[in-house]
Amino acid sequence: MPPITIYTKEACPYCVRAKRLLTRKNATFEEISVDGDAQAQAAMVARTGGRSTVPQIFIGDQHVGGCDDLYDLDYDGKLDPLLAA
Repeated sequence: MPPITIYTKEACPYCVRAKRLLTRKNATFEEISVDGDAQAQAAMVARTGGRSTVPQIFIGDQHVGGCDDLYDLDYDGKLDPLLAA
Protein backbone atom coordinates (compact mmCIF):
# COMPACT_ATOMS: atom_id res chain seq x y z
CA MET A 1 0.00 0.00 0.00
CA PRO A 2 1.42 3.40 -0.91
CA PRO A 3 1.86 5.99 1.83
CA ILE A 4 -1.23 8.10 2.44
CA THR A 5 -1.11 11.65 3.75
CA ILE A 6 -4.17 13.61 4.81
CA TYR A 7 -4.07 17.27 5.82
CA THR A 8 -6.78 18.03 8.36
CA LYS A 9 -8.25 20.39 10.93
CA GLU A 10 -9.71 19.13 14.19
CA ALA A 11 -13.23 20.53 13.85
CA CYS A 12 -13.68 19.52 10.21
CA PRO A 13 -16.52 17.04 9.57
CA TYR A 14 -15.20 16.32 6.07
CA CYS A 15 -11.85 15.35 7.56
CA VAL A 16 -13.62 12.94 9.91
CA ARG A 17 -15.53 11.39 6.99
CA ALA A 18 -12.41 10.99 4.87
CA LYS A 19 -10.45 9.39 7.73
CA ARG A 20 -13.41 7.10 8.46
CA LEU A 21 -13.46 5.83 4.86
CA LEU A 22 -9.72 5.22 4.84
CA THR A 23 -9.98 3.40 8.15
CA ARG A 24 -12.81 1.21 6.79
CA LYS A 25 -10.48 0.34 3.91
CA ASN A 26 -7.80 -0.68 6.47
CA ALA A 27 -5.55 2.03 5.06
CA THR A 28 -2.98 3.52 7.38
CA PHE A 29 -2.32 7.21 6.88
CA GLU A 30 -0.24 10.07 8.16
CA GLU A 31 -2.41 12.89 9.42
CA ILE A 32 -0.99 16.40 9.31
CA SER A 33 -3.03 18.91 11.26
CA VAL A 34 -2.90 22.43 9.87
CA ASP A 35 -4.77 23.89 12.87
CA GLY A 36 -2.93 27.09 13.78
CA ASP A 37 0.18 25.94 11.89
CA ALA A 38 0.92 28.46 9.16
CA GLN A 39 3.92 26.49 7.88
CA ALA A 40 1.91 23.25 7.54
CA GLN A 41 -0.91 25.18 5.84
CA ALA A 42 1.55 26.79 3.41
CA ALA A 43 3.17 23.41 2.68
CA MET A 44 -0.26 21.91 1.98
CA VAL A 45 -1.22 24.75 -0.37
CA ALA A 46 2.09 24.42 -2.21
CA ARG A 47 1.76 20.65 -2.50
CA THR A 48 -1.84 20.83 -3.77
CA GLY A 49 -1.16 23.54 -6.32
CA GLY A 50 -3.21 26.15 -4.49
CA ARG A 51 -6.00 24.31 -2.72
CA SER A 52 -6.43 25.60 0.82
CA THR A 53 -9.45 23.68 2.10
CA VAL A 54 -9.22 20.54 4.19
CA PRO A 55 -8.99 17.68 3.96
CA GLN A 56 -6.40 17.35 1.23
CA ILE A 57 -5.48 13.74 0.56
CA PHE A 58 -2.48 12.19 -1.16
CA ILE A 59 -2.10 8.52 -2.00
CA GLY A 60 1.54 8.04 -2.81
CA ASP A 61 2.50 11.10 -4.83
CA GLN A 62 -0.98 11.41 -6.35
CA HIS A 63 -3.14 14.24 -5.09
CA VAL A 64 -6.62 12.77 -4.66
CA GLY A 65 -8.26 16.00 -3.54
CA GLY A 66 -10.77 16.39 -0.73
CA CYS A 67 -13.38 14.26 0.97
CA ASP A 68 -15.89 14.31 -1.89
CA ASP A 69 -13.14 13.38 -4.34
CA LEU A 70 -12.14 10.44 -2.15
CA TYR A 71 -15.74 9.19 -1.94
CA ASP A 72 -16.17 9.66 -5.71
CA LEU A 73 -13.11 7.47 -6.31
CA ASP A 74 -14.59 4.83 -4.02
CA TYR A 75 -18.00 5.00 -5.71
CA ASP A 76 -16.38 4.65 -9.14
CA GLY A 77 -14.37 1.61 -7.98
CA LYS A 78 -11.05 3.42 -8.38
CA LEU A 79 -10.02 3.81 -4.73
CA ASP A 80 -9.22 0.17 -3.98
CA PRO A 81 -6.79 -0.13 -6.92
CA LEU A 82 -5.03 3.06 -5.79
CA LEU A 83 -4.70 1.70 -2.28
CA ALA A 84 -3.43 -1.65 -3.57
CA ALA A 85 -0.77 -0.16 -5.86
